[in-house]
Amino acid sequence: MGRNIKIKVARAELDITQKKLAEKVGISRQTMNAIEQGDYNPTIKLCLGICKVLGKSLDELFGEE
Repeated sequence: MGRNIKIKVARAELDITQKKLAEKVGISRQTMNAIEQGDYNPTIKLCLGICKVLGKSLDELFGEE
């Protein structure tokens, strides 16, 4: 599993910190960092929560290139 730059870019577009995004989806900032670094594989429910907050689809944030 590689780094998820798409989440970082989507956060930057909305000017949302890792901490703020983590709070909105109910996880720790450390877990959000691990997701972005590719060290943690989130559940589909968590993926959908991240997509909802960032206004993106599953394919946009988690789909393969």
